[in-house]
Amino acid sequence: MLRFDVVTLFPEFFEAWARNGVCGRAVDRGLVVLNVVNPRQFVGDVHQTVDDRPYGGGPGMVMMAAPLRDAVLHCKKASKEAGYTPGPVVLMSPSGQALEQTWVEEQIAGMALGVEPKKSQFTLVCGRYEGVDQRFIDGWVDMEISLGDFVLSGGEIAALAVMDALARRLPGALGDDQSSVQESFMQGLLEFPQYTRPEVFEGRPVPEVLLSGHHGKISDWRFSESLARTEARRPDLLATRKVKPNAAASGKD
Repeated sequence: MLRFDVVTLFPEFFEAWARNGVCGRAVDRGLVVLNVVNPRQFVGDVHQTVDDRPYGGGPGMVMMAAPLRDAVLHCKKASKEAGYTPGPVVLMSPSGQALEQTWVEEQIAGMALGVEPKKSQFTLVCGRYEGVDQRFIDGWVDMEISLGDFVLSGGEIAALAVMDALARRLPGALGDDQSSVQESFMQGLLEFPQYTRPEVFEGRPVPEVLLSGHHGKISDWRFSESLARTEARRPDLLATRKVKPNAAASGKD
């Protein structure tokens, strides 16, 4: 089982995620538990203030350390009471490490899934405004995650991406567990092209090999297409993978 405790000023961002699609089914099946906490509930003033002007001047507002700390403490306590060992506190931040499939697989492997599953927990903190008081980051954040070199209005979209990437790798989350194994990045390559009915669309037929019923040839074709697509679109992925373009014909690394 996997529990997400999300600290956010906008809890409604996560409602649809927990009700729809693959992740909604994972929640329904009890594979994933979602708990959303608003840091405003940990402040006492009438305006529920969670931000203030930055020291040193400058535009915008900065999220205050104390409400975020108290929200994280609440999440740790709640998850422990529910039988989970409190896991890492992850801040969604453009300064963080890029979210990659290798990181997702490391987290999944750490859950010992398929051997002796354990209750795993993540606290995801969604920043807003100009940023978060550095003292909260220094004292309470274990890692920072970014979706890439661009800026969003807040960390909610990034948190949803982290949750989705992890949840869909849980055994039983997908109709066929092999579906996630064969996707882009799982083998260090982009996924091969996919086709379905009709056999001919706008004059373009499905590649003949896919109609052959010859599983070996289909496997070789898919590997070759994955390799060619990766070489054309993401050659950086090949730099870290021990495979040569001319190996495609054999379907072997």
